[in-house]
Amino acid sequence: MNFVECHDEPIHVPGHIQSFGYLIGIDIASLTITFFSENITEIFKIENSEGLFGKKLSQFPDVFQQVIDSEIFKDDGFLLRKDNETYFDKIFLNEKQYHFSVFRANDYIFLEFEEVTENHQKRITNKYDNFYIVDNDQEIWNQLLNTIFNIINYDRIMVYKFMSDGSGKVIAEKTNDHFDSYLGLHYPEHDIPRQARELYKKKRKRIFSDVYSEPVRVLSRTETNIDLTFSSSRAMSPIHGQYVKNSGASSSFSISIIIDDKLWGLVTCHNSEAKHVDLEDRVQAGIFTVLASNAYSSFKAKKELEYRLDLNEKLNNLKSEFLKHGTLFDSLDANKSELRLMPKADGLAIISDTEIVTDGLTPDNETIDRIVDWAYQNTPQNVFVSNSFLKDYGQELNLNSDTAGIIIYFIERSKKEILIWFRKEFDEHINWAGNPEKKIDVCSKDGVETQFVSPRTSFQVFTENNKGNSKRWGAKNVIAVDLIRDLILETSHKQYITIKKLNDQLKKVNEELDSFSYTISHDLGTPLTVMKLNAQMLLNSLENPSDKNKTKINSIIGEIDSMAEMMQNVLQLSRAKHSEIQLETIETNLTIKNITENAKITYDSQKSMVVIKECPEVLADKTMLHQVFLNIINNAVKYSSDQEQPIIEIEGTEAGDKIIYRIKDNGIGIPEENKHKMFKIFNRMDNAKKFKGNGVGLSIVHRIMNRLGGNVDYESNKDGTCFILTFQKPNFVQL
Repeated sequence: MNFVECHDEPIHVPGHIQSFGYLIGIDIASLTITFFSENITEIFKIENSEGLFGKKLSQFPDVFQQVIDSEIFKDDGFLLRKDNETYFDKIFLNEKQYHFSVFRANDYIFLEFEEVTENHQKRITNKYDNFYIVDNDQEIWNQLLNTIFNIINYDRIMVYKFMSDGSGKVIAEKTNDHFDSYLGLHYPEHDIPRQARELYKKKRKRIFSDVYSEPVRVLSRTETNIDLTFSSSRAMSPIHGQYVKNSGASSSFSISIIIDDKLWGLVTCHNSEAKHVDLEDRVQAGIFTVLASNAYSSFKAKKELEYRLDLNEKLNNLKSEFLKHGTLFDSLDANKSELRLMPKADGLAIISDTEIVTDGLTPDNETIDRIVDWAYQNTPQNVFVSNSFLKDYGQELNLNSDTAGIIIYFIERSKKEILIWFRKEFDEHINWAGNPEKKIDVCSKDGVETQFVSPRTSFQVFTENNKGNSKRWGAKNVIAVDLIRDLILETSHKQYITIKKLNDQLKKVNEELDSFSYTISHDLGTPLTVMKLNAQMLLNSLENPSDKNKTKINSIIGEIDSMAEMMQNVLQLSRAKHSEIQLETIETNLTIKNITENAKITYDSQKSMVVIKECPEVLADKTMLHQVFLNIINNAVKYSSDQEQPIIEIEGTEAGDKIIYRIKDNGIGIPEENKHKMFKIFNRMDNAKKFKGNGVGLSIVHRIMNRLGGNVDYESNKDGTCFILTFQKPNFVQL
């Protein structure tokens, strides 16, 4: 006895077409008729159809003149086009109008005819862009069903979504009083077997006008069966025909929903009575389905982007938190709740050799140890995902309901460093459209008995209680685990220790610097003031001071002023690190002009020519911005003051989302050997010894620009220096 599995049924070569269609097949090499449907004589006046075999259409001008004169045959470029590209036209045969379709496939030219439906009319009122203005995916499908209902007016129209295992579910529906609702019902994988799904990917609109009509034979003298995959009138599988009859329908129409080049689902339409949908209406329904599919794809892409951005923000926060700890295990332990929630798990176990820490709902440590041992023996991959771990291994590993779903990630196998996410059991009730179990029947043909899967006779709700599974780990959950894995790889154990040491050293240096700056500003401030006051009083008290004594006292006063200035600069450096900043849009022109005029007076350089060009607004803190321009402009005026004609140029320009200021002078320049330490505190150039200064100003600028979200750089040669300040542009900031 033979057995025909659903997936093995050769539905693409049925040897018949449906009664609404008419078919002629022409060999592409010889252009002679090779096959045709038995009913072809109904629309063409042919006395003996057998005489068509091996002949060209042109040999029967009285019969096929309308076909030969059609727009398609006038431009026979279709012979050179790719397979399965269909051309449409309309022709009159015996005073009736027919749709005429032509396509190439498998070395044949297929000519298909079907009568234009008399009651065919345009009933489309929706705008083509309506699918793109809805704010949820369910509304996209509901709107598609309403649109198609207006076109074909079938009794029941559904959106059927394929699950990952090949089964399906009705996720949207529009129906009238002729049928019960199937909304929310599931269908087993063998209802639409693999080869049927492949055909739906290739031929995306499928009409069965009357499941009770007798199919029409395709007559052929070839030894092989004719592949009718792309034929609109291809006869239905007998099993499928019985399936549709059992559902109470007499007519069926389906449109494939293709997303990302995969068969995502179907628009499935049933009518209680036999009903043919005109070809143009079928094409219209297909167009709207493509629009809805694209809208759904765009909607999902938008949601995916939002999810990714949110996930990246969480990941950046985690990265910052990870660096606060000395070891990987400490970092994982300190952030275990965030690590558990990223893939939306109920529990998390962190294993490092013999240590185990958990968060949320997890099994006991002994059970975790058994799972780890199982993973080492059975999971060669670094990431293992299961929604049915309890169902598959519950008895073997003595698991409870906390371990129904699991994700195992091996950080380092050799060190037994593992993360395990858990999901509890989800008591799922699946409503099937009828009992999903296969029913085997037997039929006899030519003395040979064949077993085949019989379509079920009832579609009444059949509820299955699904035990031992968790809620499904989706693609987003796995993406979250992958990003956590990348984070751990990026910040390895060795890096944590190194960064921790550097952070400790940096913290110590900063604390010493802060202590130093506040000490000199507070503890030394008063003594310096007293020293300067006494020196000035001493100078004033001398009746006839010699030039030598006067010079010495003025030197003391100058050194006190220099020390006070250094104290003030160091204090400004500390404030640049710790002060709160308030970003706002600031006009710079007046600030730059005032600083420039004061600098010329301070450095006794009235001959300096300052050219101020465009000064666009920047996003900055007002006090800190003043400090930046004060230090840079003062340096420009000071270090060019010895030139015969000092020139300073100041200009701001826009560059995308940045504002760039260039402050250029023709001063002494920066020696190449000093460039590596330009922004270090107390650094002074070798060629700047004759100018007054203490080497703190550029450190202040560097620190402030970093805090403002900008940057400072410079270009220098023997002809001068240009400092480049990069600020944020106000209207580009995302609040």
